[in-house]
Amino acid sequence: MVRRSIALAVAGAMLAPAVPVAAGSAKQAAHVRTAVAGFDAARLQELDTALSGVVAKGDVPGLTYMLVRHGKVVAFNSFGQASPARGLEQSNQTIFRIFSMTKPITGVAMMMLYEDGKWKLDDPITKFLPEMANLRVISGVDPSGKPITLPVKRPPTMRELMSHTAGFGYGLLGRNPVDDMFRARAVNGSKNLAEVAAKVADIPLKFQPGEGWDYSIAVDLQARIVEVITGENYGAYLQRRVLGPLGMKDTAFYVPAEKVGRFADLYGLDPKSGKIVLLPPSFAPNFNFTDPNRQQSGGGGLVSTASDYGRFCQMILNGGKLGKVRLLKPETIALMGQDVIPQGVRPDNGLVGGMGTTAFGFGPGVGFGLDFMVIKDPKSARLPVGKGTLSWGGAAGTWFWIDPENDLYFIGMIQRLGGSAGMTDLPGLSQRLVYLAMTQP
Repeated sequence: MVRRSIALAVAGAMLAPAVPVAAGSAKQAAHVRTAVAGFDAARLQELDTALSGVVAKGDVPGLTYMLVRHGKVVAFNSFGQASPARGLEQSNQTIFRIFSMTKPITGVAMMMLYEDGKWKLDDPITKFLPEMANLRVISGVDPSGKPITLPVKRPPTMRELMSHTAGFGYGLLGRNPVDDMFRARAVNGSKNLAEVAAKVADIPLKFQPGEGWDYSIAVDLQARIVEVITGENYGAYLQRRVLGPLGMKDTAFYVPAEKVGRFADLYGLDPKSGKIVLLPPSFAPNFNFTDPNRQQSGGGGLVSTASDYGRFCQMILNGGKLGKVRLLKPETIALMGQDVIPQGVRPDNGLVGGMGTTAFGFGPGVGFGLDFMVIKDPKSARLPVGKGTLSWGGAAGTWFWIDPENDLYFIGMIQRLGGSAGMTDLPGLSQRLVYLAMTQP
């Protein structure tokens, strides 16, 4: 196994080393750096050993992780290969499909328009998506299996759209009439966001708006609303107002030819052999990430690097600002981190639980804000993170958390559909080891 480490890598101008490094004393500098950031270097090595061990075991071909505290890079390491077939080593510049880690970025894009006064949380979504005027809710199926539906009591609100409480389905997993219709109509294989909204408008909701929580197509609908409000292509808007200003130079909806040499392959678990196998671009609709015309999915379409996503995380941690660039006000970031799941609503853990991790499961002390999972009470949630931690992950096993209470963020990058299912719980393991190594609040 090949291991590469950029111990003092900088994920942006604001991420300078904690102290100057004397020549020939990299090991000593690592100890000084971790001490300044409030970590025990020896304990932090256990994190390195554990994550590199997952690669050595063959559970994933490559893994990259980044830990930042007090604005300083504590650890930024890569192991294994980004593409065994092409002989590409994994590096800190490797590009990954981040799938649903796209969602918080779309949430920020939406909240910028919120601050611009373009929409309000209690606005009905029909104000921007008139095709949703006749939504219905499934109430059962008849003897032939045909869905029985009722009219919605009211249209979903923007707040509900941004918190997965609007009632929409997704069609990713699960056998139920709503998700079956998503698959039958190839919603996730649509050419563009307008087509997504048009298809979804004819599919019933899973529950009345505000009366449940279910992981959904809602963030793609948010991206469509950005297009409706601005009159811009979503990718162009995102580049102009979010990705460009943050300096996220490798984050996009496709990988251009000149960057394919840094693009990791995608793997999945073969249930027969129990081993990971290479998945081709044709594996699923819209999976060809080298196609510049692929759908600009606000819910799962971006590729990125660990350092790029780190700039996004640091902006959130800084209350909406990165260096001299301010995207959002601190109070807007705080609003995104407030749990908005209605009292008495029990979130559906099916799709989330299928990723094989304890870090993103719903239960006591865990809520959901505006496009982020929120840890309200770490003790009740039985998680080592600080109160108010924001987090999420992606379908190919990427994960992150942002901990304002402890002024840190962590990003993990792999490319294995299903994430940690059937293997080591990477998000849970990394959280446990990071906080065991932390010596100062």
